[in-house]
Amino acid sequence: MTTIQHVFFDIGGVLGSNGWDREQRSRAVETFQLDPDDFQCRHEEVVGEWEEGRITLDEYLDIAIFHTRRSFSRREFVDFMLAQSIPNEPVVGIARQLTGESRFTLMTLNNESDELNRHRIEKFGIGAIFEAFLSSCWLGVRKPTHRFYQRALAIAQADPAKSLFIDDRTQNIAPARALGMSAILFESAEQLRPELERVLHLDLPGA
Repeated sequence: MTTIQHVFFDIGGVLGSNGWDREQRSRAVETFQLDPDDFQCRHEEVVGEWEEGRITLDEYLDIAIFHTRRSFSRREFVDFMLAQSIPNEPVVGIARQLTGESRFTLMTLNNESDELNRHRIEKFGIGAIFEAFLSSCWLGVRKPTHRFYQRALAIAQADPAKSLFIDDRTQNIAPARALGMSAILFESAEQLRPELERVLHLDLPGA
């Protein structure tokens, strides 16, 4: 029987909505009447640098949005970006329940820019739940590269064979499993609860 000691949660798509993914950017295109092709091209040019902490939100916006005169302000656009973050309260509740099990160390593994990451940690109320936030903006590398997981495991001093990773994307699950981690492909809070009980050998209180 494998004894899990570290439980790693993704944030976007698991603990809450995505921060600035396709859905959120599509809303921005509609709300601010952006040219979708131009915006997508500019976003793709710099999103890697932004999520790996090599440029700031202002630099991202300079390139992706405010390279031309706009009818809206930078503050209006940033407020819109931040408003897209919505916690998944049932999943946050499950993570909070796990903090009562002293045998587990809880951390997050996520791709996110510094500014959105800080905002979402506070808005989702997860600062007191997780021991550390191992995010691309602070690791300098993104999922699904093996180096992301290797660096995160080294910082956590976690044995892959005793680690569980929860993510909503198969491309992020595959490298974790290749490195020896257990993994759950997240679909919903209702699906996650029994999966966690099975893998972690415990009974979680009902929702």
